Amino acid sequence: MNLPSTRDNQRRVFLSETDFADSRLSPLQQDASFRRYFCIDDGEHGCLLMDAPPETENLTAWLEIGNHLNQLGLRAPAVLRSDTDTGFALIEDFGSRTFTRLLDAGESHEVLYTQAIDLLIHLHQHPNALLEGLKPYDFQALMDEALLLPDWFLPLLSGQPTASQQRESYQQIWGAVFDSLPTPAISLVLRDFHVDNLMQLPANEPLRQIGLLDFQDALIGPMAYDLMSLLEDARRDLPSPLVNAMRERYLQAMPLLDLENFQLWYRILAVQRHCKVAGIFSRLAIRDDKAQYLKHIPRVLGLLQSHLEDPLLRPLGDWLRACGVTSNRLTIPSDYRSVRTTLGLIDRSSD
Repeated sequence: MNLPSTRDNQRRVFLSETDFADSRLSPLQQDASFRRYFCIDDGEHGCLLMDAPPETENLTAWLEIGNHLNQLGLRAPAVLRSDTDTGFALIEDFGSRTFTRLLDAGESHEVLYTQAIDLLIHLHQHPNALLEGLKPYDFQALMDEALLLPDWFLPLLSGQPTASQQRESYQQIWGAVFDSLPTPAISLVLRDFHVDNLMQLPANEPLRQIGLLDFQDALIGPMAYDLMSLLEDARRDLPSPLVNAMRERYLQAMPLLDLENFQLWYRILAVQRHCKVAGIFSRLAIRDDKAQYLKHIPRVLGLLQSHLEDPLLRPLGDWLRACGVTSNRLTIPSDYRSVRTTLGLIDRSSD
């Protein structure tokens, strides 16, 4: 007989204080985080139970940033009830019409991406976009993310931990890049702004027709980041004419931007993000046994390579080539489980 887990009991205790105490919970497919979502089947209401374990997820940040986005005229899920101590929230169900599913079903790329670009323009033009108390997306944060490539992706390729001298060399290269950058135009950076996290919703106002998801890691940082995240998607190939048209639409709406500064930051942030994502996707496979993300790494590396001719990034390009990361013959190993032992991790496949 399977006994309810402690977390199952905590969910039921949380729901016992709502109108959904006896409702059936249907788990939704889990994403790359430790959060889980449950659809509440009561035949009447459109609600989700968010399960965000406090030891791994920051529900307080999600609530505060979601409220801020709603105050800016955007649309984050409404919150019916929350408990930050236990990590549960009863939230509005935006449905299943993600931009990703709509694009896969044949809806217009131009229409959907135009809506996403216009949302970014609204956010970046808003005089109150910055949320007091949010941390800066500074060089240390960017460095920590960039280091995910030698810490997780290189071991995936080689089967061995990255040598400390090799890691230090990579870190020094990025340090020199960051030290050479001018001060950027800044705004609220959602950090995971792409079509998987955008929902089509019924509403009269255009900006209210887009539901925002996965914004709890927002910081204050370079304006170029979310535009780049949208247009250089790790999970989706986008035609160059669409990318160019959407970038131009954004820039035409932001005439006060220093164009050279913005484009430099766009390129550097693109390479930084692609290094980070290659590491994250590798970690998801090695540590969490989520191998489905490995199929996206070749796309990520292709996007990364497209920016390496920038003079600031040539030393990084040399380092990546020396490690075999940008080789045309590169293949992503499918036997990622053996790397767990090498990195001193528990082999989850034997659980």
